[in-house]
Amino acid sequence: MAKKLGRPQSFIAKYEGGERRIDVVEFVAIARALGVDPVKLFRDFLSTRGSAPK
Repeated sequence: MAKKLGRPQSFIAKYEGGERRIDVVEFVAIARALGVDPVKLFRDFLSTRGSAPK
């Protein structure tokens, strides 16, 4: 993953260890690196957590 994102492994380890949060731009880059549609992934996440209040 680090290589695909052009980041050091230690940077990715901080995500994995909960030391660092992922912002929207990073979320999109990670989803694309995994070959996943970021919009679909986020929608799926929201549907399992309940949608945001209207």
